[in-house]
Amino acid sequence: MKTFPTITFLLLCVCNAFSIQIDSTLQKKILAMYKEDQKWRKELIKLQKDDSVPFDENIINKKINEADSSNLLAAKSIVRKYGFPGNSLVGENGSSAFWAIVQHCDSDPPFQKNVLQLMKVQVDNHNASGEDYAFLQDRVLVNQGQKQLYGTQVRIDLKTHRAKAMPIQDSLNVDKRRKTIGLQPLKVYLSTFEQQ
Repeated sequence: MKTFPTITFLLLCVCNAFSIQIDSTLQKKILAMYKEDQKWRKELIKLQKDDSVPFDENIINKKINEADSSNLLAAKSIVRKYGFPGNSLVGENGSSAFWAIVQHCDSDPPFQKNVLQLMKVQVDNHNASGEDYAFLQDRVLVNQGQKQLYGTQVRIDLKTHRAKAMPIQDSLNVDKRRKTIGLQPLKVYLSTFEQQ
């Protein structure tokens, strides 16, 4: 009866796999924060495209700042309690939403840098997106006045509507770095801004 230990082992593995529970309350909280984060940014994009928007730019920017301030406080609370919330805690959508929220916490660069370090642990454990990590790493570098690594941070020329990456370290090898983390070539990435 050598099959009995094998079957028992397999059952334990299956039970353990199903015992990992996503914290749905935390996930919902993060997704609600993300919804607020994106709401006013979408309005700003519409306004920049000359679409009909019932708000002027000052009101939209004020609402973005309010959402970012509120989200910063909530994000700090989440990080104090959980560290960086990875996929196993809040699902891939919750983890990426949290990353996007932190990406917009530019009023507190030390917090962004702290989250970057916590996120690295999750990325190394295949529990968070390496692509998201690259974006946050570039954001932290740019906010510190340094050159970015992956070219994710861009400026849009309002006259030509062309996107240009902010300064990049070792720019000749940027596409090699982008490829290792799962990002498309820089030229393709920049072209997506011109299609919007």
